[in-house]
Amino acid sequence: MGLTVNPLQNLTLRECRQSDVAAVRRLIHETIDRSYTGVYPPRALQSFREFHSEENIAERVRTGTVLVLEREGEIVATGSLVGNEICGVFVRASCQRCGYGRVVMRELEKRAEERGVEEVELSVSLPSRAFYEGLCYEITEECSMDVGEGQRLDYWRAKKRPGKG
Repeated sequence: MGLTVNPLQNLTLRECRQSDVAAVRRLIHETIDRSYTGVYPPRALQSFREFHSEENIAERVRTGTVLVLEREGEIVATGSLVGNEICGVFVRASCQRCGYGRVVMRELEKRAEERGVEEVELSVSLPSRAFYEGLCYEITEECSMDVGEGQRLDYWRAKKRPGKG
């Protein structure tokens, strides 16, 4: 008889500290490299990495809420809430489809609702559309950004009322 393992056991969800910023950046950049390569062109990958620089992550820690999800002391997922915008939601590639992203999103949405945010917004990458639609986010706009050398970064904007779905 096989052993059933609950991947949501041994998890700690907490606020990111300034001392975590470098580890969060590494997690995000590794996830971009593993999950976005082949989906986006090289200049779009670079644009994602620049948007999620240590400086930008540290600014989110100062101005909003950045959560980290740890498993046995290792950061395996993260996400941010700044104003009514959720951003920087990433799950280590080897941990995707284990429910970790859902744990982070539910807490970010809960905190938005507690702060009286009536509608959260976020940007949806090509690989993450099904995830966000599964969380009842409504795609509101198709977007494309010129990242140079004839390359584009395509994504969607989405919104949701916290506490719904």
